[in-house]
Amino acid sequence: MLLAAGIPVVEHLRGLEQPPPHGFRFHAAPPAVEEMGTFPVRAYALLDDEPDEGDGRVQDQ
Repeated sequence: MLLAAGIPVVEHLRGLEQPPPHGFRFHAAPPAVEEMGTFPVRAYALLDDEPDEGDGRVQDQ
């Protein structure tokens, strides 16, 4: 249901306790492959220069 709606699913991540509770953006860079249902990604977080005190939800810009 999520994939059909264009929403990627990322699971089986480790080290999720390392980023701060607010002030970062999550990225998942897939390899250049086509017509595969599942594959590993390079997942990483970019920390904001000044973390805000928000509720942790990503805001559209």
